[in-house]
Amino acid sequence: MRVGLTGSSGLIGRALAAALVERGDDVVRFVRPGVSSGEGTQVRWDPAAGAVDEDDLRRVGGLDAIVNLAGAGIGDRRWTTKRREEIAISRTAATSVVVEAIERLASGVGTLVSASAVGFYGESADTILGEGHPAGTDFLARVCVAWEDGAMRAQRLGTRVATIRTGIVMSASGGALGRQLPLFRRGLGGVLGTGRQWVSPISLTDEVRAILWILDTDQEGPHNLVAPSPVTNRQFTAALASAVGRHARVPVPALALDVALGRGLARGAVLASQRAVPERLMTEGFAFVHADISSILAAALSR
Repeated sequence: MRVGLTGSSGLIGRALAAALVERGDDVVRFVRPGVSSGEGTQVRWDPAAGAVDEDDLRRVGGLDAIVNLAGAGIGDRRWTTKRREEIAISRTAATSVVVEAIERLASGVGTLVSASAVGFYGESADTILGEGHPAGTDFLARVCVAWEDGAMRAQRLGTRVATIRTGIVMSASGGALGRQLPLFRRGLGGVLGTGRQWVSPISLTDEVRAILWILDTDQEGPHNLVAPSPVTNRQFTAALASAVGRHARVPVPALALDVALGRGLARGAVLASQRAVPERLMTEGFAFVHADISSILAAALSR
């Protein structure tokens, strides 16, 4: 299979590219001007400018599928007005360019797997969130709705479209866990806010396996990429402290997070409660390697 990949330099993108290559697929990386992935076939593009290199597309000739993972980091910095715009536009613009690239390829593209997030559901307290649950109304929910709507436009081109609503991908080398680990290893970890908010984790291994499974089994529409057992932040904190053999006795009040991260990021992402479950993956026969928080953390810390 020949697979186009955006966001190949990110945590998930790097792991997915390696898995595709390992199983013998041809990976075509979409790279920004002046950036080289250092390997394989590349297509130069500039999502912010709405541009993709026509000559590169012609040289590629055709793609069986595209996995679109491009987007600015949600938790990298405070949510100023400018940063909110960057978060939204980096996703919708990139997805628009991907759909335009599909239209320009003479043979089309059979499958588009496009990123989204459980942020689609917004703040949901204790509600169990399957794929049929409606979208929320907060900032991240609106971003995810626009993101997914942009990807679905590829259906008119005859492309099968699946959107992947990813939870918190657990890896010691990046993401939320990568930032928390140094504190927990020094015994400085603790519950965030009340600790009652729900977290929907998934191991990096299962994230990649699920994407490959969706590519291979002709699934379409939204899929929650989360493990079957969501946990509260209090449960996650206890599990991570146990995994690193330290106590977690330094709670972080919501107000402190507001000051450190800005209220938008703190309340809109870090303290948001999303109790998502992978209804479609489980119904359709996907088998998780790491189904609970203990096995997810063990896998993350073993790398």
